[in-house]
Amino acid sequence: MSQVPALQAVPDGIINLADHEIQARQRLDDNAWAYFSGGAADEHSLAANRSAWDALTLWPRVLRPLAGGNTRLQLLGRELACPLLVAPMAFQQMAHADAELATAYAAAALGAGMVLSTQASLPLETVAKAAQLTPTRGPLWFQLYLQHDRGFTRQLIERAEAAGYEALVLTVDAPASGVRDRERRARFSLPAGISAVNLQGLAPSPAVRLAPDQSALFDGLLQHAPTWDDVAWLQQQTRLPVLLKGVLHPADALQAARSGVAGIIVSNHGGRTLDTVPATATALPRVTKALRNSGHALPVLADGGIRRGTDVLKAIALGATAVLIGRPIIWGLANAGAAGVAHVLRLLRDELEVAMALTGCATLAQATVELLDTE
Repeated sequence: MSQVPALQAVPDGIINLADHEIQARQRLDDNAWAYFSGGAADEHSLAANRSAWDALTLWPRVLRPLAGGNTRLQLLGRELACPLLVAPMAFQQMAHADAELATAYAAAALGAGMVLSTQASLPLETVAKAAQLTPTRGPLWFQLYLQHDRGFTRQLIERAEAAGYEALVLTVDAPASGVRDRERRARFSLPAGISAVNLQGLAPSPAVRLAPDQSALFDGLLQHAPTWDDVAWLQQQTRLPVLLKGVLHPADALQAARSGVAGIIVSNHGGRTLDTVPATATALPRVTKALRNSGHALPVLADGGIRRGTDVLKAIALGATAVLIGRPIIWGLANAGAAGVAHVLRLLRDELEVAMALTGCATLAQATVELLDTE
């Protein structure tokens, strides 16, 4: 694979993220489509992630000064051009040969942040080099799953630090995989030549001898499930700020704040782990209210179901500092590689600016809950 993404044109007729999804379905085989598009069980949470944003009504203000407005914000000491980051997503090579390399180039070119998955299909160093070629890029973070071998996890952290990643994002809502019916129906398997390359060299988890009345999950796999003690351990292993991804309950948000993490990401894993959990738009205001009432001030980000610039604005109004974009990035990648990802991000940023202008918000700071609630 070339170290420079292929130049492709975005297919004609794509004017929004829904168009990208329709086109991507024609390009991805059933195996990849089941993996990227599916959710857990009956996919209630997957659907709710989308419908919950639609259910929020914007109440615009008029005749406000808008000249000189912008979408800039501060996040962990960095100024971002817009409140958009690419969410961590595994095995992007199933969508396009340029994989995470294309995503990194596109995100950097648009000034958006990027969070690279532990299960990326390219080495973390390769992706970092691609992102760092653009001086005006957004933040580059590394998403981490704690491995059963703590020595291997430390090596992974050291590699991320050496490569220039600026934060670690610990995913905390997936101690076990969700029940994904779509993947099981498609008999999903990774294509030949695609793997979690950053986990190469990790020894298999030691076999556990189970008695007949023991659970392979609770008495086996979950012996290595992370706890709050592991969050403290991780903070001791790195000089990088640590964020927790997958927080929904306000009580967990408060415990995260007390633990000293640098930020939290309100997420239900794109509806891919536990079905019937709250949509992001439902959980987000409860989390931000709990933190505000307790006097904790730390960045809160959100992902899940965001498909329009109005969704981004609503998330900001509910207290989010920024948002992460997941599946639409894959659709853009499948359709046109780096150019497709850049198109997705550009569409969202343009729509956000229009939504801000039409609600009377010259800056993100002016997007408060009053935009959504007139009582």
